[in-house]
Amino acid sequence: MTMKITRFAQSCILIETNGKRILLDPGYLQYKESYPDNEWKDIDILLVTHKHGDHCHLEAIKKIVQNSKTQLYTTKEVADKYPEISLDIVKVGDILNFDDVKVEVVKAFHGYIPLLKGGNEVNENVGFIIDDGKNRVYQTSDTICFENDYKCNVLFVPVCNHGLVMSLLKHHFSQKRQKQNL
Repeated sequence: MTMKITRFAQSCILIETNGKRILLDPGYLQYKESYPDNEWKDIDILLVTHKHGDHCHLEAIKKIVQNSKTQLYTTKEVADKYPEISLDIVKVGDILNFDDVKVEVVKAFHGYIPLLKGGNEVNENVGFIIDDGKNRVYQTSDTICFENDYKCNVLFVPVCNHGLVMSLLKHHFSQKRQKQNL
């Protein structure tokens, strides 16, 4: 079967492969006023990389998980922020198997952005590699660069978000420097 990929605003991606519908990071959609009900129905697997609203919008998630077959996987930090949502907690190194689709939970480092001080810092962030046996796609999440040996055919990299976030130099510090700034 061919993998079909649909990109929505910001970091939201729908992957359809091997009979599975996988939605990643259903955050608020700054380019549309309403959620794409037709495209976001019958979701089998919902993956959320971190707690920020542009990746994890509570109202969208509540609507998606109304479907009893939808399984939501995300970090403990997201679970702590939204205790009203039923979900499964994942951590770096986990491998999820769904028949002919494998999801690897990989590391991501959000980076330091001064405007996120005061409780909106991300302390737990993950990326996801989805492997259907023919294709490997990697959703990096919001991350600074770091060395890795991830192999993929398709790479999803969210860039620039709300204006010129990338112009903030501290956002690009190395992993070592990031720890010094926190």
